[in-house]
Amino acid sequence: MADSINFFRLLWNLYRLIRNTGRTKEQIERLQKKKLEKLLLYAYDHSPYYRRVFEAEGIFRGKIRTTPLEKFPVLDKEILMEHFDELVTDRSLQQKELLKFDENSEDDGEIYLCRYHVVHSSGSTGTPRYFVYDNEAWEQMLTGIIRGALWGMSMGSALRLLAEKPRILYIAATDGRYGGAMAVGDGIRGVRAEQRFLDINTPLAKWSEVVGEFRPNIIIGYPSAVKILAELTDREKKPLYIRRVISCGEPLSAGLRKFLENAFHAEVINFYGASESLALGVEQRADEGMVLFDDLNVIEVVDGEMYVTCLYNFTQPLIRYRISDKLVLHEAKTDKKRRIFEFAKRNSQPREAQFFTRADVLLCRSEDIMWFEKSDGSRECLHPLSMEGFCVEGLLDYQFCQTSGTSFEMLAEIGESAEQVTVTGEILRQVRKLLADKNLEEIQFSVRFVGQITPDQYTGNKPLIIRRMEDKKNDKDKHYRKAI
Repeated sequence: MADSINFFRLLWNLYRLIRNTGRTKEQIERLQKKKLEKLLLYAYDHSPYYRRVFEAEGIFRGKIRTTPLEKFPVLDKEILMEHFDELVTDRSLQQKELLKFDENSEDDGEIYLCRYHVVHSSGSTGTPRYFVYDNEAWEQMLTGIIRGALWGMSMGSALRLLAEKPRILYIAATDGRYGGAMAVGDGIRGVRAEQRFLDINTPLAKWSEVVGEFRPNIIIGYPSAVKILAELTDREKKPLYIRRVISCGEPLSAGLRKFLENAFHAEVINFYGASESLALGVEQRADEGMVLFDDLNVIEVVDGEMYVTCLYNFTQPLIRYRISDKLVLHEAKTDKKRRIFEFAKRNSQPREAQFFTRADVLLCRSEDIMWFEKSDGSRECLHPLSMEGFCVEGLLDYQFCQTSGTSFEMLAEIGESAEQVTVTGEILRQVRKLLADKNLEEIQFSVRFVGQITPDQYTGNKPLIIRRMEDKKNDKDKHYRKAI
């Protein structure tokens, strides 16, 4: 169980990971290569799927160490779901059983078969995707997350902060097997800090009550949600004394970063993770780019596509797994003279992770929040990340369209065999619960079936939230506007 994480072992592993940030480029490459070879060999020996697809490419066991990673086959979400049972390295893991476990477990932190942490991906619709970590992989991942949260601190500074038992507030979607919520909760317990979770579906009137009682000094969460908290505390003239803000789950723009820094007078750390690997990288300063955790993953960018190989998950090996984020990779620094120059110029210790790969995140999910006017004059919001992951049989894709300050609709794309009445009923049930949680029962909601959810003509993406707000002339032909 999460509470059984050994505190001193966690600190020792944290120390080892922090030491990696001071390694040379050659040392990092050797470490990464050693971990990669171990993973590839293990996948070949224990996963029927990987053995078959490796050999189909002419990669037999004796060739694994000498074959470049780019020669190995690519994995994507469709392949993962189709071949899940033969891809995992433990035959006791079956996708249909994980679905039953997810549906029936009362505690989102419950561990499957006493050794597997099951993350439910917030993919758009249909059958959910599961990412499974055994206890060892989960603890390695937690250590990576803790290192990211404490990024820029020496081990001594980190220990002094943890000794003070910081009060950590987490603001995000927390009702479900979301990897971020599960990892943050276990990580905070692992370092023996105090914590409070604030679900984004909680009515805003409750936010002030929770925060005023807990008085956090570290905030972790979606940057859009943290911004709402900053505006609430400023309006109510109840300042918080925050030491560090850790942004996660959404892209963090330079403007929003500056806003949060000024609002809390604190350093903002931008953490980068995904269900496929919950510890991918961290950005301490906007002008320095994202530092990728080369000691935990291999990240490739080929023809604009991003592929992740998670080096610590041996239960569900993800080798060259395609994800939708768009990165531009930069070579790690190798000029020691430049490093010494920067050290002298800043009159401080050399920056950490000088030789880790850096990247610019060009395109990630970034959605608008839907704000509604209530009859009592107050405002309430629905966060897009609380509206993801609708699992309705027959529903292929969907999009929310806000039509006014008191109404919105779902555009639904369904399969040929799906019954509109059945799909509508299940959608209404789920949305009504969401509205009830936010005290928004008065908001009007409807379902409209469409032939296909089409991408935005300029970006090529399918935004989760669009707007067709009627103007004063009630121009119902007004074009959809992509959410910012």
